Amino acid sequence: MVSVARAVGLLLGVAADGAFGDPRRRHPVAGFGQVAEKVEQVAYRDDRLAGVAYAAVLSGGAVALGVLAERIGRRDPVLQVLTTAAATWVVLGGRTLAVAGAAIGRELDAGELTAARERLPSLCGRDPDTLDAEGLSRAAVESVAENTSDAVVAPLLWGAVAGVPGMLGYRAVNTLDAMVGYRSPRYRRFGWASARLDDLVNLIPARVAAALTVVGAPVVGGSWRGAWQAWHRDAAAHPSPNAGRVEAAFAGALEVRLGGRTVYAHGVEERPILGEGRVPDSGHVTRAVELSRVVGSLTTAVAALLALLRGRRR
Repeated sequence: MVSVARAVGLLLGVAADGAFGDPRRRHPVAGFGQVAEKVEQVAYRDDRLAGVAYAAVLSGGAVALGVLAERIGRRDPVLQVLTTAAATWVVLGGRTLAVAGAAIGRELDAGELTAARERLPSLCGRDPDTLDAEGLSRAAVESVAENTSDAVVAPLLWGAVAGVPGMLGYRAVNTLDAMVGYRSPRYRRFGWASARLDDLVNLIPARVAAALTVVGAPVVGGSWRGAWQAWHRDAAAHPSPNAGRVEAAFAGALEVRLGGRTVYAHGVEERPILGEGRVPDSGHVTRAVELSRVVGSLTTAVAALLALLRGRRR
């Protein structure tokens, strides 16, 4: 019964995200971010040990909250369905990702570069003022790919194998990485633990996301062969052990070339080239969003099935 309740809760949570997107007010993830900022003000030291304690306390607190919610839910199958559904809705970002990506695609197609630059920070932390139409398109495709893994695939897989504690713990780790996991002078040491922990929790989900990109590529008129080849040929050169897998698979599926000079607030990085073909344009941004939706749908089915199978084994 636990496995069925978890699977149903995951499906309902995905449906809620698709219908409503992120909560517009008092989003729990935003609240967690505010708490993390206050803790950082007190705990910050320019050393790794302080960063380890920071990541452990905040991510551990999220897991503990999830354990409490899971225990309360187990008193009644209906309650477990509802708590799992609520947690799934909170941690997913599929609809928000798709809406932002599709809007950037439309703005680029209409030549509205100023609007696209203003919207890009909702997808990634790059400096939009330095980007032309091609740069904005590349940034959008890369961010849609990476966030498909981070905001859709990984939360669902963690929910399938570890329930509410897994989802809340994952979202906490991923949020901390987005806040302090930069190679900037301030966070190079303090954010090290958050960044490495994020690498660990995304190790398997990123590869699942890449595999599902290969499977889903033909649905959007993409190349499954190109996705497979780019994933296995180019991904290892990416500085992230996880993001490169999904970005390379998206590049191959869409038959475009990603990577190159990437400008962040903390500095400039020269990223390896992923995939082959032309530089992406507005149409590729739109297709990347479509591919992201397909990967999300496939992941939902996999997660529900995985939850059922794990329950039967127990």
